[in-house]
Amino acid sequence: MAIPTSLAGTTVEPMAHHVDERWTMAYAASLGDDLPQYLDTTRPDGVVAHPLFAVCPEWPVIVEARERSEQAGVAPEDVRTSVHATHDVVIHRLIRPGDVLRTGLETAGVVDIEPGAMSTTRLETVDAAGHPVATTSQNGIYLGVHTDGPDRPDPAPVPAVEGTERLGPPEELTVDLDRGAAHVYTECARIWNPIHTDRAVALAAGLPDIILHGTANLAHGVSMVVRHRAGERPELVRRVSCRFAAMVRLPSTITIRLWPANDTGDGRRTVPFEVVNAEGRAAVRDGLVVLGPPNR
Repeated sequence: MAIPTSLAGTTVEPMAHHVDERWTMAYAASLGDDLPQYLDTTRPDGVVAHPLFAVCPEWPVIVEARERSEQAGVAPEDVRTSVHATHDVVIHRLIRPGDVLRTGLETAGVVDIEPGAMSTTRLETVDAAGHPVATTSQNGIYLGVHTDGPDRPDPAPVPAVEGTERLGPPEELTVDLDRGAAHVYTECARIWNPIHTDRAVALAAGLPDIILHGTANLAHGVSMVVRHRAGERPELVRRVSCRFAAMVRLPSTITIRLWPANDTGDGRRTVPFEVVNAEGRAAVRDGLVVLGPPNR
């Protein structure tokens, strides 16, 4: 079978999400991130969500988009070949308990590359007043499945980030992951894909075992950037981008490498990072966090 490039331009109407403290605190806890901003409900301004929390309300919309692609003629077995290849999120402001969010999706482009068809997805999350909260662009690759039709590239690709240089040796920090880490992340994030929790499904999909979610690996990296480069101020995180590569099996220990921050000269700083699995391979490659003045 093949992936029709006519999927480009299709949309999923926004879905509503009611965010509460239970959800935001659980997400941070699933990462072992105990900053008081995430967990201490006695703070005068209350708690905020982890900077990568937007992946949580995005997931149901992504699932709906996959179901729509099947309705458009993409075979279910081809849908299952899709892997999350890149992630780029602009954080307009941190999500807070009490927010009523709406998240919509557009398939911005579909092109053929050597590994298979690559789709570009744009997700927009806004608050009850319609103000932007998070804008995500991500690429997925249908491994071994190519396109049907002429390439339809993303007409408005996300501009590259300035200041990506890795200056000097990185600081290395480790995180120990237990055997149930993927199960905990699944339930706390409310992101369910059985390859992360059901060993039989993972093996049937050709994986060596269940693996940790790519967004969990990325979130661990962001947590370390907040602690060690942002003065424990998550509100300074304005953009996060990366490529996903190697798998993280469980239990294991991951290593987060943080490079010194780059001053971009416009009041912002960029922090290159990567997340390395127990075998020494980068699970999160070309990671970059942009730090800047927060929006309130």
